Amino acid sequence: MPVSAATEPNSPSRGKVKDLSQRLKGFYVDVRSEMKKVTAPGWKEVQSTTIVVLITVAVFGVFFYLCDLGLSWVINGIIKHFTH
Repeated sequence: MPVSAATEPNSPSRGKVKDLSQRLKGFYVDVRSEMKKVTAPGWKEVQSTTIVVLITVAVFGVFFYLCDLGLSWVINGIIKHFTH
């Protein structure tokens, strides 16, 4: 009667579990190593990037507002043309 792979002590799946645990351990070691290199931005950098974000949001807001006005004008013109 054949023995199932789960009960065999030297089954290939046993090596995969060990390999997975080694890979996970290596992953966490690498993550901790990289996290030690991370630094928080200084106050000047926070200010400058905040200003860039606010200006960018304002420019895109105006752009999309103008696109909305233009498209609504065109669509209303088309609707009026075909309904009269």
